[in-house]
Amino acid sequence: MFRIVIAVVAVWGLISGPSHGASYARALHEGVARYGVVEGDSLQLLEGGLFPMSEKTQTAIPLSKVNWLPPTDPEKVFAVGKNFASHLSSRADRPPPLFLKLPSALAGHRERVVLPPDARNVHYEGELVMVVGKTAKNVSEAVAMDYIFGVTAGNDLSERSWQSSDLQWIRAKASDGFGPVGPVITTNLNITDLLLTTRLNGTVVQQESTANMIHSPAKVVSFLSRYFTLKPGDLIFMGTPGRTSALQDGDVVEVEIESVGILSNTIQQ
Repeated sequence: MFRIVIAVVAVWGLISGPSHGASYARALHEGVARYGVVEGDSLQLLEGGLFPMSEKTQTAIPLSKVNWLPPTDPEKVFAVGKNFASHLSSRADRPPPLFLKLPSALAGHRERVVLPPDARNVHYEGELVMVVGKTAKNVSEAVAMDYIFGVTAGNDLSERSWQSSDLQWIRAKASDGFGPVGPVITTNLNITDLLLTTRLNGTVVQQESTANMIHSPAKVVSFLSRYFTLKPGDLIFMGTPGRTSALQDGDVVEVEIESVGILSNTIQQ
């Protein structure tokens, strides 16, 4: 396999075709965060945001020159634990195990993740991430997916030593840079059966379908909405499959979601 540090070509090969709707991104343009829609080899900037959807402008940025940001600026970032039996299992008849990541933990595609100096056991966790599109409160499972705008790729970086020693997981899961996400949000996908692949320096280290999630996307959205008002742009990390391992200085982690794209980040110790 090839070691892909800048994965633009691979990303855009995956987000074309009739199987999904549009792909949206957030980028830094002339010092300002802007939303855009992917059209061909360019990011066509929008006049405003995604919620509600704004009109396109005449400004387009070649994808090779996009300065990627996390695809939304969320108020809240939720995460589901123990959602694949191949990683850690939870009971399907129980509420989904949940924790929080901080919005300040998010990092964009191709952003270098600088670990805290005493973080010595940081593991990758490739995940599907749902993006909330409408305000949701006390919604049923039957309609829960109507409130999801689309999905993106995420990496729930986790410091295992801190995770086992601290009172809560905030340091282990939400330190600066511990939530790479992006590069695009893709709409109109069947997110209950997408292949999730994580590569470490070009080698596949995780690969499993989201069909094997213990707690379904609809169940998670409905459950969260009982206790929290979900807002447009909020993110929900849906759990990681398989085994993980500690990262080293210079490692490149790629998280690929079928029909969405590839998120790539380099680790700096």
